[in-house]
Amino acid sequence: MDIIGTGFYPLNQAARLVGAEPRALRRWLRGYSRKYHGGQVRSEPLWTTQLQDEELPEDVIGFRDLLEARMVTAFVRHGVDLKVIRATIDAAAQHFDIAYPLTQQKFLTDGKRIFLQAMEQATGEPKMIDVLRKQFVFSDIIKPSLYAGIEYGKGGAVRWFPLGKRKTIVLDPALQFGTPVIANAGIPTDTIYASYLAEGRDKEMVARVFDITPKLVSDAVEFEERLAA
Repeated sequence: MDIIGTGFYPLNQAARLVGAEPRALRRWLRGYSRKYHGGQVRSEPLWTTQLQDEELPEDVIGFRDLLEARMVTAFVRHGVDLKVIRATIDAAAQHFDIAYPLTQQKFLTDGKRIFLQAMEQATGEPKMIDVLRKQFVFSDIIKPSLYAGIEYGKGGAVRWFPLGKRKTIVLDPALQFGTPVIANAGIPTDTIYASYLAEGRDKEMVARVFDITPKLVSDAVEFEERLAA
């Protein structure tokens, strides 16, 4: 696999980018074992990650994995059980005949039915029990705003602008292994933020150092501080 076009995110960095707990993200993507009635029960990963079979010095995931994990984080924040999330991913992947189905634009429009069926399958509840509440849960999770910053190509998502309509910062697996950078300058946001702190939080000075506008410095600072929150 060509890692240059895949993206390269250590799990701790990936967790910060999607707003997940590092331990939880590792369990979702690597699986885990737990004791059950004196034995061990294995919970498999939610999906096979892009770089799983690569011999790499650390535990990393790719760009598609990152965006899919972002969607899983949204489900978990709304209290959806991992059994339901797993069933939703499996059903959507089969329905769309594509890997990483949660970040497909089709899921925004067709995902509610898949989600409700997956919930019924995973929980065993009859279809009509509390169906309105479940529909509202789905609508509250899956919003156009979740997809607004994602750009798509023929094969799916190709880049992510995490500030939405402000396309000043981008994660593009074809640029610097997908690390967040200033879109038109290619400067990593963490580099700008480190300079901002070193220069006594003087945005004008940092803008001169990197030959960019103070507004771009502000966006990089906002993005990095949002990650640290």
